[in-house]
Amino acid sequence: MNPTIDLRSDTVTRPTAAMRAAMLAAEVGDDVYGEDPTVNRLEALACELTGAEAALYVVSGTMANQLAIKIHTEPGDEALLDSRAHPLHHEAGGGAIVSGVTLHPLASDRGFPAPEAIEAAVRTPTRYHARTRLLLLENTHNAAGGTVLPLAHLDALSAVARRRGLALHMDGARVFNASVASGVPVAEYFRRVDTLSFCLSKGLGAPIGSLLVGPAAGLERARRYRTALGGAWRQAGILAAAGLYALTHHVERLAEDHAHARRLADAIRANPRFTLLQAPETNIVVWQLADPARWPRTRDLLASWEARGLRLGLIDDHHVLRAVTHLDVSNEQIEGAVQILSEK
Repeated sequence: MNPTIDLRSDTVTRPTAAMRAAMLAAEVGDDVYGEDPTVNRLEALACELTGAEAALYVVSGTMANQLAIKIHTEPGDEALLDSRAHPLHHEAGGGAIVSGVTLHPLASDRGFPAPEAIEAAVRTPTRYHARTRLLLLENTHNAAGGTVLPLAHLDALSAVARRRGLALHMDGARVFNASVASGVPVAEYFRRVDTLSFCLSKGLGAPIGSLLVGPAAGLERARRYRTALGGAWRQAGILAAAGLYALTHHVERLAEDHAHARRLADAIRANPRFTLLQAPETNIVVWQLADPARWPRTRDLLASWEARGLRLGLIDDHHVLRAVTHLDVSNEQIEGAVQILSEK
């Protein structure tokens, strides 16, 4: 077995040799002047894949989400989102810091609020209410176990948002995983929302970067706010070349990661020590110890596995275990992880 099998996240991937070669050969210019040809090609490809008018290359999914919140709201507004959503738990309070908005968490099934919950949460406009202006969705949903937002559910949520005057942003950090798993083109997801972000640095394997796509006027505002946040690039084509390579070579292979996740889930499901919380739909597996009395010992178990070369993560620092498959994990390594997770 390989000394280290790192399943903490798909963010731990490293550029492949071919991706590094593409980065080395990248044509570059000053992106602040709009003169980096490789960045321009990456943004054009993002538009082609999603059907958006405009795209903006940014450093991270968090920045993309925060720029989306910023262009859709004004200070004092409110955004609705799932109670386990990334902007609520993993973006350092950015909604308040950057945009002055209140995040209103909602209960959900598999990470996706019901249309009725959205309808009920929209506040009646008065001088003493925050204005409900934005609905944030996550696809796939990380904390729920990589779940895929069904298109019919998205249609229903979009209909409520349109009727109630809400903008709709999709945090699609792993939207290509959703597309590969469901067969739904990313453009179909985008067609039902106002803005969409996706990461290049997770399952797609680039070292850095995300794209925000949407209407040209909104993205021009986002470009200005990116500058205000210190996110303007210079010769960013070296990094953009990795993103271009990822989008043209690493999308279809995501199915391999999904198969690896199912293999891990089978071993976890068969072990009476564990409770599988969600059958994996993409590349994320979530489970916990079957005996709640042992939940406080979860970190000890993680440490024992890491000592044997298997690195796993926790959801929100609690007792829910998470494994995320990715392109740096081989079939042999998955079988090594299965061997450890099968131990009674």
